[in-house]
Amino acid sequence: MLLRMSSLLLRTLRDDPADAEVPSHKLLVRAGYVRRVAPGIYSWLPLGKIALENVTRVVREEMNRMGGQEVLFPALLPREYYETTGRWTEYGDNIFRLKDRKGGDYLLGPTHEELFADMVKGEYSSYKDYPVTLYQIQNKYRDEARPRAGILRGREFLMKDSYSFDLDDDGLKRSYEQHREAYIRTFDRLGLNYKICFATSGAMGGSASEEFLAPTPTGEDAFVNCHHCGYAANAEAVVTPAPAARPLEGLAAQRVLDTPDTPTIESLVSLVNARYGLNITAADTLKNVVVKVTTPGSDKEETLVIGVPGDREVDFKRLEAALAPGEPAIFEDFHKHPGLVRGYIGPQVLKDLGIRYLVDPRVSTGTSWVTGANEKGKHAVDVVAGRDFVPDGTIEAAEVRAGDACPRCGNELSIDRGIEIGHIFQLGRKYADAAGLDALGPDGKPIRITMGSYGIGVSRALAVIAEQKHDALGLVWPREVAPADVHIVGTGKENQVEVAVQLAEELESRGLRVLVDDRPSVSPGVKFKDAELLGMPTIVVIGRGLGQGVIELRDRATGVKEEIPLAEAAERVLAACRD
Repeated sequence: MLLRMSSLLLRTLRDDPADAEVPSHKLLVRAGYVRRVAPGIYSWLPLGKIALENVTRVVREEMNRMGGQEVLFPALLPREYYETTGRWTEYGDNIFRLKDRKGGDYLLGPTHEELFADMVKGEYSSYKDYPVTLYQIQNKYRDEARPRAGILRGREFLMKDSYSFDLDDDGLKRSYEQHREAYIRTFDRLGLNYKICFATSGAMGGSASEEFLAPTPTGEDAFVNCHHCGYAANAEAVVTPAPAARPLEGLAAQRVLDTPDTPTIESLVSLVNARYGLNITAADTLKNVVVKVTTPGSDKEETLVIGVPGDREVDFKRLEAALAPGEPAIFEDFHKHPGLVRGYIGPQVLKDLGIRYLVDPRVSTGTSWVTGANEKGKHAVDVVAGRDFVPDGTIEAAEVRAGDACPRCGNELSIDRGIEIGHIFQLGRKYADAAGLDALGPDGKPIRITMGSYGIGVSRALAVIAEQKHDALGLVWPREVAPADVHIVGTGKENQVEVAVQLAEELESRGLRVLVDDRPSVSPGVKFKDAELLGMPTIVVIGRGLGQGVIELRDRATGVKEEIPLAEAAERVLAACRD
């Protein structure tokens, strides 16, 4: 492949786009790889399209290597497939819905579990047909409320989604591990720095789930990281080590104290320490947060109370992952439950009120707390879990903080930020149940198929590479991703451009992908800046040294430069590109 900049559809920009917030957005626009059409919607220009196809090729090669078979579904999908699993409603405002001229409901596909299950049901019937893994690489559509960061969070994006179909859970585990290894090979080839994190399944359903997160300061996802044992998890999936249960005998009896004007944890701690001579911190208090939960797929609402240590807030993303979509109770809800005294709620009366009470794992049997006394201006001390109240269960809903104990080794956790580039799920039989996906076993009896789901954000992966692989001058592409292996710059004079084109043609004939700057009326300074901005891994400069029979060879990643004889140029460049 030989690309000539004199005819290439390419216009680089000196200034960052006004709406750009992250490096990948700034650089991909400035380098002429993408152009904005609307919020969250982008066109790919020639160099960007080539880079995207390179990422796609790596993903496809690794999926084929593990035995996946590629298919392609339509993006325009009828409502009934998503009604069978309840996701037409469950997705809420996050999908694009439309009607055809006859009034039929359709959506633009955000993901295709239902279609894959239906395809396999229609084509396979015997246990001899399994296992099978199918995948597609296709544009997906989600109505992001706040599309941002260029192609990192768009409304239309390219995704690889694959699905495994097995006869039993052991087969599902094997398929899951095969995908996991394929993802490791894929992201290694793309030159990405990533962490494999325990994750929750969310709307996908299923059991085991892991995210591949690319660490970057601009990432939207927080994840915890243990530098001692290597444990990593999405913040929603962090497991809190629970203290061992303590004996209840001999513990001080519960006491109620006058605590006027203390509706906050801070005001409570200050008053009881000063007035009653206690020595407590916010961590010794029990904060009780009223939440309203709506059951997905219905209008049924439940008011419940979440108990967390008073030095922490309820993380509603963790709450949603552990339970269901939730939101803080509004004031009117307290009128529906007059036994709940705003600012002074304690767990002692919740069972009598018929309100479910779920607590943080730290609230274990025998732990003693300062909490509300269910009367305005009063709190109770020495309120013991397992004696003065018995929760209905535990829930991972408290915020996670740096310094928390690692659930694997007990050392301190750090909190980093990252961008999700892949997610793998052991779905189980949720979608097979909805589709009635069975295989006839050797005894003629039906076997319900179990599924796995595995996604890679292909266009997002390209943006993440740009996030991780750039410097102050521009992009620094890994060779697997770069639109060209080598960027040859003919700096200006006619013979320099002519030699640049000749070298480019020779290298192209010997199998390299070459970009040559053969623009006749562009200054050397502009050409140098463009070469650095565009980010090809090897740069060749044909300039003033040509008179002495030498040219310059640069490594874009390291910045190392060397002069090489023109007579050896082809061999030296080939060697540099194949190291």
